[in-house]
Amino acid sequence: MKATIEQLAQISIFSDLTPEQLAGLQADATVRQYQASETIMQEGDSLSAALYALVSGKLRVIKTATTGKETILRTLAAGEMFAAPALFGNQIAPATVIAEETVQVLNVKRAALLKAIQVNPEIALQMMAVLNQRLQQLHETVHGLVSERAIVRLARLIQTAAIEQAGSCVNLESHYHIARRIGITYEECVRLFKQLRGIVSYHRGGKITIVDRQALNQVAQGSVEL
Repeated sequence: MKATIEQLAQISIFSDLTPEQLAGLQADATVRQYQASETIMQEGDSLSAALYALVSGKLRVIKTATTGKETILRTLAAGEMFAAPALFGNQIAPATVIAEETVQVLNVKRAALLKAIQVNPEIALQMMAVLNQRLQQLHETVHGLVSERAIVRLARLIQTAAIEQAGSCVNLESHYHIARRIGITYEECVRLFKQLRGIVSYHRGGKITIVDRQALNQVAQGSVEL
């Protein structure tokens, strides 16, 4: 389905474009809808030379180790781009991307995007900012998996979710998904939440309430032993 100007405007890197400039991308921009749990791309897939971005809904990005173990790298919200190698690399999907709910995914051909960048270089700067942030997050994730205790990683995940969701009540889906995001087993995740009792409260479905934010900060900093 051809993308509308309104859908193009939902993407963060296009936020400074005028309606006329967005209209210039329309001929080479399409939107496809996916249902919850549907796979948008599989790790190792060959991708078309294009920008991939999320118009609406949420996506889960998963990396699979050679052992078969899956780790959730991040959850993408509306407006975010993904699958950067389709634009800048070998056009091979670096991870598996799955819809968490009904989503709309935008695809803009690379040639059209490069033409738009020539007119408005700010697009390239915003893309660089996004990719730099992703690299920093990846570095922090790898560092955490190697050197930080699991309870510290869990506390930081809850902290980050609280910032992103702007509140003391956050949704992280389930023990299973949380475990995959911080590189531990389901059983260990359940045990860690028991250790955090009084600091956070876990409810069915991954709904978490922060009871003592100061104590959570201390755990996230690794300054207390539980």
